[in-house]
Amino acid sequence: MRIRKASALLSFALFTAALAHAQSLPAAASPAQAGFSAERLARIKQLLLDDEAKNAMPGASILIVRHGKVAYFETTGVLDSKTKAPMTRDAIFRIYSMSKPITTVSAMMLFEEGKLALNDPLAKYLPQFARMKVGVEKPDPATGKSTLELVNAVRPITIEDLMRHTSGITYGFFGNTLNKRAYNEAGVMKGDYTNAEFADRIAKLPLSYQPGTTWDYSHSTDILGRVIEVVSGKSLYQFEKERLLDPLGMKDTAFYVTDPAKQPRIAEPFDNDRVLGIDLTVNDPRVGQKWESGGGGMVSTATDYSRFLQMMLNGGVFEGKRYLGSRTVALMTSDHTGEGITPGPFYLPGEGYGFGLGFAVRRQAGADKAGSAGDYEWNGVGGTHFWVDPKEDMIVLFLMQSPRQRMHYMTVVRDMVYAAIEK
Repeated sequence: MRIRKASALLSFALFTAALAHAQSLPAAASPAQAGFSAERLARIKQLLLDDEAKNAMPGASILIVRHGKVAYFETTGVLDSKTKAPMTRDAIFRIYSMSKPITTVSAMMLFEEGKLALNDPLAKYLPQFARMKVGVEKPDPATGKSTLELVNAVRPITIEDLMRHTSGITYGFFGNTLNKRAYNEAGVMKGDYTNAEFADRIAKLPLSYQPGTTWDYSHSTDILGRVIEVVSGKSLYQFEKERLLDPLGMKDTAFYVTDPAKQPRIAEPFDNDRVLGIDLTVNDPRVGQKWESGGGGMVSTATDYSRFLQMMLNGGVFEGKRYLGSRTVALMTSDHTGEGITPGPFYLPGEGYGFGLGFAVRRQAGADKAGSAGDYEWNGVGGTHFWVDPKEDMIVLFLMQSPRQRMHYMTVVRDMVYAAIEK
């Protein structure tokens, strides 16, 4: 028993020493001090190691912070299967739709300054969205083929619609409706373009649903990013960097990794696991472009993103600096998809979840995965995901670059984390 205890103490000492060199992490705690079973947490790493041995995924990073302290931070596998470079704690991941919460928080900073309101019509800031049409599929009884009939939008798109994905704007790479085909045929994501030019492209296309009626995953947050630019007079990245990223110490979070010194830290998927959707594959963040996609263009690290999430869990405060009011955080992490809003055919929040402003929000304890009522989460199509559980005072980040394994690990890792909680 003494030998085991000494070994455990040594392991914890080494763990703590390693964290001391990982700048921007909160203090470390042993799993037991954070209320976890060390043995059960270790099962997560073993599962990942077993899967990596089967070439199911190249590598991963998992970070758990509970009660403000790092309880678990493990990396497995490789950064890049070609170079065999090991996964590192400062690995840079394409976070795709985990960009959305950052963009939405940035917009809510302007909301708190009275520079925009949730019920403001989008056209107040982007006039090209003033007279939107909704595409309604009409089947021909004779041929069975459908055509797209354009009807007037009953009400304007609002800023809240952009934040909660009820704008009627859609994505072209999920599903095969005529509206989605219109996005692909128009080539909205082809070429190199600014946020302003992208907004012009979207404004010319029909909405999939009447604004405010249906949750449909979409380019809404990209358009919100353009609103931030118009309101602030700065590029999206410039505003986020000045107001959020730099103050939070998120030094590796950006839209592109053009610094050659940082590029070896970029995590890569397998060559046969780079498909994200229809006509969409994993991008190369080393190549800087004009577009700063507030909905899916950012890269980040486990330590960077944990600081952002800890700020949210703290009610808008991190290391003594307030970024959002506590009531604003509560507003963002409350369900905004109540009566009158229908889940679309690809309802990504899942069973038991509604959607707030930038986050999926758990409505009740009973759902298709472990968790607590009031927890909030989101993920990125490249294989990253997070959740924040205020009841457990916990944030969890799981980062990998494996699009095809994303859905599997989103559930498995979550269930294993909760199974490891002892108190």
